[in-house]
Amino acid sequence: MDSTVEPLRSSGPALSSRRAVALSSRLAASALATDGGVMSNEAFHAWFEERQRTHALKVSRIAFEELRGWNFAPGSGNLRHDSGRFFSIEGIRVRSDYGPVREWCQPIIHQPEIGVLGIAVREIDGVLHCLMQAKPEPGNINGVQLSPTVQATKSNYTRVHGGSAVPYMDCFIDPDPRRVLADVLQSEQGSWFFRKRNRNMVVEVGPEVEAGEDFCWVTLGQLGALLRHPDLVNMDARTVLSCIPDWRAGSSTANAGLHSDTEIRSWVTTRRARHEITTEPLPLREAAGWRRSDEAISHESGLFFSIVAVDVSSHRREVPAWSQPLLEPHGLGIAALLVKRIGGVPHALLSARVEPGFLDVVELGPTVQCTPESYAHLHAADRPRYLDAVLDRGPERTLFDAVLSEEGGRFRHARSRYLIIEVDEGFPTEAPEDFRWVTLCQADELLKYSHYLNVQARTLVAGMRTLP
Repeated sequence: MDSTVEPLRSSGPALSSRRAVALSSRLAASALATDGGVMSNEAFHAWFEERQRTHALKVSRIAFEELRGWNFAPGSGNLRHDSGRFFSIEGIRVRSDYGPVREWCQPIIHQPEIGVLGIAVREIDGVLHCLMQAKPEPGNINGVQLSPTVQATKSNYTRVHGGSAVPYMDCFIDPDPRRVLADVLQSEQGSWFFRKRNRNMVVEVGPEVEAGEDFCWVTLGQLGALLRHPDLVNMDARTVLSCIPDWRAGSSTANAGLHSDTEIRSWVTTRRARHEITTEPLPLREAAGWRRSDEAISHESGLFFSIVAVDVSSHRREVPAWSQPLLEPHGLGIAALLVKRIGGVPHALLSARVEPGFLDVVELGPTVQCTPESYAHLHAADRPRYLDAVLDRGPERTLFDAVLSEEGGRFRHARSRYLIIEVDEGFPTEAPEDFRWVTLCQADELLKYSHYLNVQARTLVAGMRTLP
């Protein structure tokens, strides 16, 4: 480790405070380096396009019977890998007091392993850079996207599949605590995953860590700009970026929120205590309303999503060829955050969401999170609250607008339109019981802990940090 880099933490409170201020300054300098340090923006795009050509995947839809190493279990009909590892597609029955539909059955991805999503950071020429990877995933609509330094399930990094070792994994296995900027367990999509969590990590490394041919060093400023490009920065990179401490949190107005930190935490606890949801395991073959054909498991209405099978070949992945199931959503999702200045301080309107795959009943999501087509068959009163405000937005009030991909290792062509919309002064400050106005500083504080902000909200936090 470079001896010129001071440890990030100390046991003394005064010294720890000075370290935190120093870290904020270093992060702020990296965020201001919008045209990079090691690599210019032009050089990055040339490198990335070359990586996309080099890592082109061949992905084909296949029938379930053509899956290699996967089978529907006799009796339950659950779709599982022969090794018993990786993940499985199982059924659940859900009963809830949240939303317009209070009881339903569905398939869900069960992956009990805790994966590692890690970004290594290093100071180069006085500026912090993030080590990012050009990584192909079979579900990505464009093949290769920009991912964290490490994006690996436990099955991957313990090499259950017999493939090659995961590069840079040693930076995140038992790191020096003084070099850790962020380390927190976070959830993934609670409607599609059953209690899935990943360890989101940011670790500072020294000059001995260099970028391989599929990796590059970029600044936080460059990453902020790249977030606005469609389908470029992948979901796993976005969630880790949101967990980096907010370098602007020390401003004089940072704590001047409409609600105190204690009030926000109490509100979340209240919603968790009052909302009810039960999720019972169910043999996949018994999931009411779902039909299995030779090539898909789909809802009889044609809505929501399907489970499909794909065959994949790549000469550059840990495993050169494989087949697997993927969850394929029906329609483009919307994840929108309404923001408003209250007392001169920017606030974001977060919602307390109940999803069947959450570990702790409720996590905070965007103001609006839905696939509009999934609500077309319901009464207008059952449409998500504030959806009309999002759909009727004006371009002059749209601060962030990008179509971004969700996780490409488990989902096929899953994309959402991420929006940050500034509302006018006349927009109500008083919020319904499942919504609260939260400052960016308060969101940053919640991100230090597990299961407060869901994965869609974390992408929007990363987007908020790119705003002037």
